[in-house]
Amino acid sequence: MKMTTCLYLLIALWSAASCGSNTDSPEVLAGELSVSPPQLTVLPQAGSTNIIVTANAEWSVTSDKDWCTYMPYMGYAGTTTVKITTKTNYTGSPRTATLTFRAGAHTQAYTVTQEGEDLNIDAPPGYTLVWHDEFDTPRNLNGAAALPDDSKWWYETGAGGWGNNELQNYIPAISGRDTCAALYDGILRITARKQGNQVLSIRMNTHDSWLYGYFEARLKLPGGRGTWPAFWMMPKNFTAWPDDGEIDIMEEVGYRPNYVSSTIHCKAYYHGAGTQKGNEKYVATAETDFHVYAVEWTPDYISGLVDGLSYFHFPNDKRGNKDTWPFNAPFYLKLNLAWGGNWGGAEGVDEAALPARYEIDYVRVFQK
Repeated sequence: MKMTTCLYLLIALWSAASCGSNTDSPEVLAGELSVSPPQLTVLPQAGSTNIIVTANAEWSVTSDKDWCTYMPYMGYAGTTTVKITTKTNYTGSPRTATLTFRAGAHTQAYTVTQEGEDLNIDAPPGYTLVWHDEFDTPRNLNGAAALPDDSKWWYETGAGGWGNNELQNYIPAISGRDTCAALYDGILRITARKQGNQVLSIRMNTHDSWLYGYFEARLKLPGGRGTWPAFWMMPKNFTAWPDDGEIDIMEEVGYRPNYVSSTIHCKAYYHGAGTQKGNEKYVATAETDFHVYAVEWTPDYISGLVDGLSYFHFPNDKRGNKDTWPFNAPFYLKLNLAWGGNWGGAEGVDEAALPARYEIDYVRVFQK
């Protein structure tokens, strides 16, 4: 009996000693964490800034705003560099996000403040600016024109006709004088130019996409037989044409100067079947001056406009039939200058029109 009691006593003493030697002290279990700088203020434009997290335990972080993200989202004891990424603030007013850091039982709130852009942009009644590109990046130090912002735009490249027997070869924007897309004094120039036996041009698309809104661009169109500039929209989750839809905000073909059109395409209504829905408008100075081309897209209708005046209206028939209304999914924006093709080259092409220049002052997106 005495030996058993002694054995239990030894076990109890050993257990107490083991607990006493645990490296997780109460201070470590509670967690300690600091962030440098103690708070962050960033510019209105999209960008990334590093902060330093110092902790004595494993930690994690969350954000209460989707415009403010971070990488990595967790770390360990020691010092970690965390990249804070913010989207452009189009609201015109400062906004604040709260990052919540957790290390053990310790919780710490961290404030990220983003300044607002002072753009003085008038929105259509009932709408708010949500995205835009003013193409106002200054020239490089060597005097070369800047390229479009690749955080906003991506490029489709190659030849092959693009479904319309077009003649151009689309290339990405490249540094130097040979690029077909460049910014000059607040204007994006898309240039179709001859190189060897090819005509090179640009087809550029927004990374972002939207469901409904008011989409506009201020454009000056190129002239010359064979040119085919466009400002249009395609579905983000494209699987088949015309089933998934297409919204043409502005198109013009050079052999019919100054006549612009706005059109929709879907399975029930498209040009291949001769059933497309659209309208044409004569704008006397479309090739010599800038005009604002827009589409208002709502759950009830799509309306094409020039300088704020509607000239095309396509209502939703409310049948819930994708064949007649596939326009209930996100679409992205496209700018391109085609050369020739079934429509652009319907009366041939005149290479004396090259290089042809399509100029874009801005592109803006508004939503309710």
